[in-house]
Amino acid sequence: MIRSTYVPPPDGGEWQQVTDVNSGFDSDRLSAAVEFALSCETSWSYGVRDDVLAQMHEPAPYNTFLGPVKKRGGPAGLILRNGRIAAEWGDTERPDMTFSVTKSCLSLCAGLAFDDQLIPDPHALVGTLVDDGGFEGAHNGAITWHQLLQQTSEWEGTLWDRPDWLDHNRGVSGSDDSQKGKKRKLQHPGTYWEYNDVRVNRASLAVTRIWNRPLPDIFAERIMNPIGASSTWEWHGYANATIIIEGQEIVAIPGGGHWGGGMCISARDQARLGLLMLRRGQWQDKRLISDAWIDWSLTPCPLNPSYGYMWWLNATGQQAPAAPKSSFFARGMGSHIIWIDPENEIVSVFRWIAPGAVAELVSLILEARTD
Repeated sequence: MIRSTYVPPPDGGEWQQVTDVNSGFDSDRLSAAVEFALSCETSWSYGVRDDVLAQMHEPAPYNTFLGPVKKRGGPAGLILRNGRIAAEWGDTERPDMTFSVTKSCLSLCAGLAFDDQLIPDPHALVGTLVDDGGFEGAHNGAITWHQLLQQTSEWEGTLWDRPDWLDHNRGVSGSDDSQKGKKRKLQHPGTYWEYNDVRVNRASLAVTRIWNRPLPDIFAERIMNPIGASSTWEWHGYANATIIIEGQEIVAIPGGGHWGGGMCISARDQARLGLLMLRRGQWQDKRLISDAWIDWSLTPCPLNPSYGYMWWLNATGQQAPAAPKSSFFARGMGSHIIWIDPENEIVSVFRWIAPGAVAELVSLILEARTD
């Protein structure tokens, strides 16, 4: 149950801090959690580029960037309780690449289309609304929006010079990513889960077609401006990802920074997004995302109960064993984390932290509670 309706004022206003007395945290333990976060900085270089290429280990000519890549900042983050700042570290106003946290922003854009009845039913076939050749034939023609958003679509093809098989066998349950890029036989749409960025980008293009407008414009108007975000965030596309909308050439945007581009955003703006999700799409007296879409987003995929509509779920405790099962996350390599804990009304943002430290940091924050 939400116990507070406080939201921070628009960027530039004073975001309320909670004192030791009413924060709901033991100050010493919370400080220890922050120190732990600072001690677990990612091993990535500040240049970032070589680290992304090394992690993706893709063959030429695919081991190149299609969009901009920005040098990173240092570790940063903040912890909100009841919407107010209980702890903060690093430069939380610096916009940094956020990689697959961008996917969760894409999910929100799809949700806005659902709310406006541009996507009347998540289980509808994509090809009935998107007529650009990407959802034709017996295989791709059977793909639904639900499958695209849950990463079970098995979409086949090449988009922006990247074939779908580049991310075959990536993130599949029961295997490691050493098999990533090993082409496999495709399964029927909806019967196989795979973390595939080519397909995420195909989903982004499909949502763009539905809106018939650039998604960053939609995201700014309907989400970021109403929640009072800063003007520093950007959603970058690829140099070769141009389409024509109403006679104008625009750059379509990806769902992450795998090949560059994606969302570049500050920790404070990410915290606002986390607070919007904590409040189930409500921001003060304005409903920005429907309750129905939040339910869709947080429903576990049967093929991967840790995944919803491009949000990572803690339904099995896999993301953070110490956190409530109702917790959920936006996650990007690097690591970039937005952790939303409705049960304890906590929103936390972690930037540039070692991936193996995330679960321990969550545990330390929860252990610091006094209520």
